[in-house]
Amino acid sequence: MTPSDFRRIALSLEDAEEGSHMGSPDFRVGGRIFATLAAQVQGYGNLMLTPEQQAMFVAEEPGVFIPVHGGWGRNGATHLKLSAANEDVAYGALQTAWKLRIEKNRTVGKKTRAPGKKKKPASE
Repeated sequence: MTPSDFRRIALSLEDAEEGSHMGSPDFRVGGRIFATLAAQVQGYGNLMLTPEQQAMFVAEEPGVFIPVHGGWGRNGATHLKLSAANEDVAYGALQTAWKLRIEKNRTVGKKTRAPGKKKKPASE
């Protein structure tokens, strides 16, 4: 598995788009991130999972899935070791992160303007 393979699989998921977060490629659905290639130099793709999903993937494939260090990892961010993953494993993991993002998108309200800030009136 290479970063190009990870990208191809991520973008094969319905309505997935590539963006950039802090200079690194990310993959979004509904404008929100479900995976990144922020650690591709270290040989990882990253998945945004729940802590429970992360624990399941790590238990099943400890040589492929590694929690991201620190708070992000405690919240479910998970490295996928590209050199150890095959296409089926990567697809399943990316699909899980994508589905989770879709579910979260349904429950998250639209972003609102900060209190006290008003939209500028249109020119007359």
